[in-house]
Amino acid sequence: MQRVYDFLRRHPTWVDGFWAVVLFGISVAGGATRQESAGTDSPALIIPVMFLLSVVVALRRRTPEKMLLLTAALGAAQLVLDVETTAADFAMLVIIYTVAATGARWASWLALAMGLGAASAAQLRWPNEQTSAAGNVAIVVFQTVPFALAWVLGDSMRTRRAYFAQLEERAARLEKEREAQAKVAVAAERARIARELHDVVAHNVSVMVVQADGAAYVLDAAPDQAKKALETISSTGRQALAEMRRLLGVLRTGEHQEVGEYVPQPDVEQIEDLVEQCRGSGLPIDFKIEGTPRPLPSGVELTAYRIVQEALTNTRKHGGPNAGASVRLVYFDDGLGLLVEDDGKGAPHELYEEGGADGQGHGLIGMRERVGMVGGTLDAGPRPGGGFRISALLPLKPAH
Repeated sequence: MQRVYDFLRRHPTWVDGFWAVVLFGISVAGGATRQESAGTDSPALIIPVMFLLSVVVALRRRTPEKMLLLTAALGAAQLVLDVETTAADFAMLVIIYTVAATGARWASWLALAMGLGAASAAQLRWPNEQTSAAGNVAIVVFQTVPFALAWVLGDSMRTRRAYFAQLEERAARLEKEREAQAKVAVAAERARIARELHDVVAHNVSVMVVQADGAAYVLDAAPDQAKKALETISSTGRQALAEMRRLLGVLRTGEHQEVGEYVPQPDVEQIEDLVEQCRGSGLPIDFKIEGTPRPLPSGVELTAYRIVQEALTNTRKHGGPNAGASVRLVYFDDGLGLLVEDDGKGAPHELYEEGGADGQGHGLIGMRERVGMVGGTLDAGPRPGGGFRISALLPLKPAH
């Protein structure tokens, strides 16, 4: 049945043609019966009128305006040639509805005028002499109502289609705007990450320069101290190269940005200070560190700090009253695990998506970008029973 329905939707003219044949057959049968009983209407006139009115039904959706004009001409011919109405005149109701629903506005108004005047013209041309004047008026009103209803129904369908088309256009526009905003948010977050990594690399290079100067100064007097400085330069250089690779992965444009003084960015050790700041603002936080703390790559430490900062900021903004949070740092052999949870009742996923520690919005987008920069994974979503949960795993070595 679904295939049949789809076929009929793809070929509306075939459906209209079928009903046109049915209407023509009914009209011919009715006209022949009336001729036998009344002896009126020559077949040479009535058959062509019936046929053309059936054609109106068959082609109503392909050329509604032309079919309306053809109907008007056939109606005038019936009045002039004294061809009384038959079942084929039902085509006028059909074309009035079709034009009101899909035709041009001028054709719609013309169809309304034709519908309102058709019954009056027919009653004047073929009056019922056995009926009083009031009765004729009642007949006219009764016969005009179907035409008016056909036009109203068609015009309502036109309005409904326009309304749904407007809704679809608005939905498509909003979807494009949302995609554009997401792209802008990603670009802004990448630029921010790139600036921070730029400072990290610059800081590491500065450390290397200082160590190199110190090693050169004590090379002859204290070889062991110089050797230690060279080892520091080697490890710092490797770390700087790793961060530089990530930086080049973010910077896709050739624009040069001015940067200020090169200063170290937040690291894992400052997460405890961040937690204390949040506690001072009235947010109870349970903070624990599991495993053995050890130095981590600067990019990993910066990412960990920013994730906790984003998560706690959103808990304060969207967690609602009496919300609490917990922060877990887990040191693994090959990475750092983060788990930030809150029990807030007013932090739906949509709002959390819009939050951000920098006040710029799109908090989770920024988190995903940061975690992706260091080759980690991020899992974020509502907790059973309320609240929100963010889990991240940051590897010590970036994925290749």
